[in-house]
Amino acid sequence: MRALLITLLITAPALATLPAWWTAFARTPMLESRFRQESESLVFGKLAREGRLALARGGRLRVAYVGGLTVTCDGRHLVQYDPDTRTAQRIELAQAVRDFPLLGLLLDPARLERLYRAESLGGEALRLVPKEAGLPELKATGRKGLLGSLEWTDPTGARQKLELLDPKTSTTPTPGLFQPQLPAGTRWATPNG
Repeated sequence: MRALLITLLITAPALATLPAWWTAFARTPMLESRFRQESESLVFGKLAREGRLALARGGRLRVAYVGGLTVTCDGRHLVQYDPDTRTAQRIELAQAVRDFPLLGLLLDPARLERLYRAESLGGEALRLVPKEAGLPELKATGRKGLLGSLEWTDPTGARQKLELLDPKTSTTPTPGLFQPQLPAGTRWATPNG
């Protein structure tokens, strides 16, 4: 009897009901938010950047850092533009996802269930345990019925946190939102640019 009680106490968090925001996340047509991204490592210390992001079904993404880098994805190509150097780089989406698996999760939330096992941590928090080697364990929290934050440790050992400051859903993106907006004179850093 005592062994059964201990087993139940150990497995109870995994058996708890997952938050409602989690089940809705994969079905959300479009999510927009201001964000704060923090990184903490032994080499660089603690860094923080802010910006805006938009995610939509079909592998569409726009991330614009305040005063800096912009990343757009139209579902086929990912384009990164650096205004400081006035250079852009275009990468096939499939290659970008192979190089950065977490990008694939943001572009296609439905992949989360195939790649991760969700375990409730109570309240609005859950742990995402990878089913495949090479993926980091994630901690995700919800806020007001939507994704609120993701935390993980990257391959270099740096702790990362992406916090959505004011997430909201939408059904129709602004025309051109997921197309790169590059000024005249932009130099392409890749041959297929």
